[in-house]
Amino acid sequence: MSGKLYGVGLGPGDPSLMTVRAVEAIAEADVIAYHSARHGRSIARSIAAGHIRPDHVEEPLVYPVTTETTDHPGGYQGAIDDFYAEASARLAAHLDAGRTVAVLAEGDPLFYGSYMHMHKRLADRYDTEVIPGVTSVSAAAARLGTPLAEGEEVLTVLPGTLPEEELTARLASTDAAVVMKLGRTFPKVRRALEGSGRLDAARYVERATMAGERLAELADVDAESVPYFSVAVLPSRAGAEPAAPEPGSVGEVVVVGTGPAGPLWLTPETRGALAAADDLVGYTTYLDRVPVRPGQRRHGSDNRVEAERAEFALQLARRGRRVAVVSGGDPGVFAMATAVLEAASAHEYADVPVRVLPGVTAANAAAARAGAPLGHDYAAISLSDRLKPWEVIAGRLRAAAAADLVLALYNPGSRSRTWQVGKARELLLEHRTPDTPVVVARDVGGADERVRTVRLADLDPAEVDMRTILLVGSSQTRTVRRGDGEEVVWTPRRYPET
Repeated sequence: MSGKLYGVGLGPGDPSLMTVRAVEAIAEADVIAYHSARHGRSIARSIAAGHIRPDHVEEPLVYPVTTETTDHPGGYQGAIDDFYAEASARLAAHLDAGRTVAVLAEGDPLFYGSYMHMHKRLADRYDTEVIPGVTSVSAAAARLGTPLAEGEEVLTVLPGTLPEEELTARLASTDAAVVMKLGRTFPKVRRALEGSGRLDAARYVERATMAGERLAELADVDAESVPYFSVAVLPSRAGAEPAAPEPGSVGEVVVVGTGPAGPLWLTPETRGALAAADDLVGYTTYLDRVPVRPGQRRHGSDNRVEAERAEFALQLARRGRRVAVVSGGDPGVFAMATAVLEAASAHEYADVPVRVLPGVTAANAAAARAGAPLGHDYAAISLSDRLKPWEVIAGRLRAAAAADLVLALYNPGSRSRTWQVGKARELLLEHRTPDTPVVVARDVGGADERVRTVRLADLDPAEVDMRTILLVGSSQTRTVRRGDGEEVVWTPRRYPET
């Protein structure tokens, strides 16, 4: 009969943190296998050394390459793949001979561990048991004495080998994080933390629970001193009171777009800005899309007080607060960015930093649902005459229609504005055929989403409200019913020559 394979998690380094089951598995094993670099020293073996007997058969699995270059024809990955194949074959020979094999793994065997490569090659052929271990993530949090994540917070674990922009985006958007595999990646990780605005909160843990353990503020760590066995930690934000602003200090206002609906439409940058804010200011409906965070103040108001809302946000920032003004869609498209920048142009707010972060606007969201109706030149026009005369709107509709542009019609109707859609249809029919496709998109991304395509002549104003956007095709816009029955609307990028 074949032997049994154990993947034995040893914990983060302190032998006293090995589990009872890990010790039992080592005692049951005939063969003890462990990974090491070519220098032959194995951290895994050193952790378990007190439980390895003279009669154990030891199988050092020595990496042919770690960080240096290789002349293998397949490069680094080719050399590593061949090594895993050869190592698993050596272990299979022991298993076929009826021996029990314990593969030692620092931390947890299936958490960024080398054991997993043996597991994937052997577990389907042999009786296998994986024994979990305390990860370096848990050990780092314990040594720092701070919660990693609390309540509904999200903990993100990242390898430092990711590209810097990817690290920055993920660090900006998460509540708490641990970055593994530092060493040579440390300078890049530090830049990513700084770029995401999280450097001040980041902690550094080196060799947690082991000899030579070091804890520090990450910003103070010398990159030349960082080994591979170290992690960066962004602990829980829950319960952390924002630092009181220094007298005379000025905060900032960030205008963020939440997209057309819920969290799926937020960008990482927007998530980060919302999480980092001391105060959230916005139309109550849009504020309700943002998760509640302990210690964060929320200031909701009616949709018709944009100027007052913008000035209130600037006043908070002048008192040293970090303020996120929450807008639906993209804040720069018929939304809050203009109101904030207009208020910020006043002399008393000249020293308040204002940033605008983009969001998915309703036209792009509706277009994606329908296909690609905005594939060529288009114009975005608001049908609301609350801030501009209808005569201006009508003139722009005629001009855009005469230029054969696709039209994205925002704010087409409401309970108090019921005639504009019908009048716009009449104006457009002066330049477009009755068969012109119109995408009628309501509540895109929301629970009541409905997207359909009608003929321009059949557009019914009664079906249009403030949660609807209209995309009116040009003379070139096409509709195609595909094999699955779905109708797709698209506008060719190539326009016919005159």
